[in-house]
Amino acid sequence: MKKYLTLINKDNKIKKSYFKNLKLINAKLVDNTTCQIEEETYKAYLELKKKLAENNIKIGLDSAYRTIENQQELYNEYQEKYGLDYTQKVVASPFTSEHHTGLAIDLSLKINGKYTKDNEEAFKNEKTYKKIHKYLGQYGFILRYPEGKESITGYSYEPWHIRYVGQIPAKIMEENNWTLEEYLTNFSAILYVNKQAGKTSFDIVNEISNIFGIQKVGHTGTLDPLAEGVLVVTLGKAAKVAELLTAEDKEYVAGVLLGVETDTLDITGKVVKSKPVDLLKDLEKVINSYKKTYMQEVPIYSAIKVKGKKLYEYARENKPVELPKKEVTIKQIKLLSSDNDTFMIKAKVTKGCYIRSLIRDIGKSLDTYATMTLLTRTKQGKVDIADTNTIEEIKQGKYKLHSIDEVLNLPVIEVNKELEKKIRNGQKLINTYNVKDKVIFKNEKKEILGIYKVEKDKLRVWKNF
Repeated sequence: MKKYLTLINKDNKIKKSYFKNLKLINAKLVDNTTCQIEEETYKAYLELKKKLAENNIKIGLDSAYRTIENQQELYNEYQEKYGLDYTQKVVASPFTSEHHTGLAIDLSLKINGKYTKDNEEAFKNEKTYKKIHKYLGQYGFILRYPEGKESITGYSYEPWHIRYVGQIPAKIMEENNWTLEEYLTNFSAILYVNKQAGKTSFDIVNEISNIFGIQKVGHTGTLDPLAEGVLVVTLGKAAKVAELLTAEDKEYVAGVLLGVETDTLDITGKVVKSKPVDLLKDLEKVINSYKKTYMQEVPIYSAIKVKGKKLYEYARENKPVELPKKEVTIKQIKLLSSDNDTFMIKAKVTKGCYIRSLIRDIGKSLDTYATMTLLTRTKQGKVDIADTNTIEEIKQGKYKLHSIDEVLNLPVIEVNKELEKKIRNGQKLINTYNVKDKVIFKNEKKEILGIYKVEKDKLRVWKNF
């Protein structure tokens, strides 16, 4: 879906590589000539057309996909007829036209049995176009060049020019009254995802990036492919606060198989050690003993670096390496169930704790081996698994976007325009607000300007937005 958010304007020329994956189909213009249009855009257009017809508004295609050559001809024609100044306001030069994407459409209205022929006629029927605009978002379209946004889009208001971006981005742009430029620049949110087993955290990040069309997407705590549960994903500027979210405690439910240990410390790996399991009378006692702080050895199948090289690279190359140890705290741990050589635990741990390693260590304390069979992250900080949505649900529009200030447990201060200017310039401020650690500053429009932290008697910029 990311291709639907491709930005083409005076400052962003279309790349030739874009056309390699462009799927065009034939359609009819209002003059009955053949045009081409991107296939998903055309499907959405037909649905929009049907809906409008139900409301006695009839539309047709006046223009859709244009080749570079088509755009050059149009540009030359306007320049010859109206002059360069006017042409630059209303017609894009070759390589800068949205019509090259196949996602842009110029709509023509059918009035009294005839379609509008030119811009002058279209503006006479502006009220009808404005009725159409109300339906655009639900079919994945936006009004590409809205009134009052000329300085952002670079073009004059065109009530007939719509652009397909997909339903989710279209909805967000509509709610925020954003142009495509503003969406790609300003969009910032935190999403609570319920990762399903079988996918990597990177897979989830990539899918979220495609759904929302945002390049800058990250997560705040890797989950292995075997694992599922809470994955907090940051989009846009929210990536700047990922480290605060990563530092929060996490809660897990894990399944354990006793008597075997694998190279990966989970059931997906190769068995490297095994031992018969005796009746475990001390199981609960041993598990409870791990409510403590201790030095935990990092698993070799992890992304921790030693001498500039990731540990899993040593493992794959079968090269010896001394595994580092990290201090971790098991704040809570509880035996949920047990049956012969298997059991389930629930644990709340600090940042950096590997549940695979915890299970291995419990196995050693039981004088046997132990391997993780399943893992569900049930909480991260204050985010509960009940608050999350799967990728499939998100694709269906079933999700909630969380703002930075909503997620971070920090005081929020709204400032006037004078202070806004200082904050935007990253200037230090006198701590007249009695801030103890960090503070979020917002402007009068409720936009986040930055996060400041205490430095002696002043506030220094920590993250600038």
